[in-house]
Amino acid sequence: MTQVIVVDDHKLFRQGLKTAFRYEYADICLAGEAENGAELFRMLTSTPADLVLLDINLPDVGGADIAGRLRNDYPNLKILAVSAENTSETIESMIEAGIDGFISKQKGDTDELVEAIRTIMNGSEYFGRDIASILYGVYVSKKKTTEISNEFTEREREIILLCRDGLLVKEIAARLNVSVNTIMTHKKRIFLKLGINNTMEMVQYALKRGIIRIEN
Repeated sequence: MTQVIVVDDHKLFRQGLKTAFRYEYADICLAGEAENGAELFRMLTSTPADLVLLDINLPDVGGADIAGRLRNDYPNLKILAVSAENTSETIESMIEAGIDGFISKQKGDTDELVEAIRTIMNGSEYFGRDIASILYGVYVSKKKTTEISNEFTEREREIILLCRDGLLVKEIAARLNVSVNTIMTHKKRIFLKLGINNTMEMVQYALKRGIIRIEN
């Protein structure tokens, strides 16, 4: 069972999730609730958790600062960001902080939130379609060329090839002699460039466009 801590300063939101987890989603348990960052970190000293559901607009500390500290102090803890503030700058700052997923309070619902939690706990990343679309739009506007071969950096192409070969994130990190977090960050950037949510879609896209090929 996935143990989740919900960090949100809106009590009604937390209560709604508590009810949903208790009666509708048996594989997810609300391990704790926090109204702000300080309360979250106090809770983590005594409350085991698998994932933090983090509203990025809290009264005491910014979401990116909280996510960065979580990634540093609790590297195995998954982070799913939720927010009604979905500017490209906000989303990019959270990705740089090391989150595992991001969904919109405006566009998402409880079913999507649960799908995101399950996806992340299965080892993948999850970004709501509207979140991916925002960053893809930013990416397109910054492109200096329309050549498909230049969509990805050499390291990103390496990672796509290794994913094609079935390697897991830890195995890719070992192969390239970098950290797991570095590989996760690269994968998130690839997903956001393409407006996708998972590794299979990434590999299928790359094969279809001839960016990578199946070796005989």
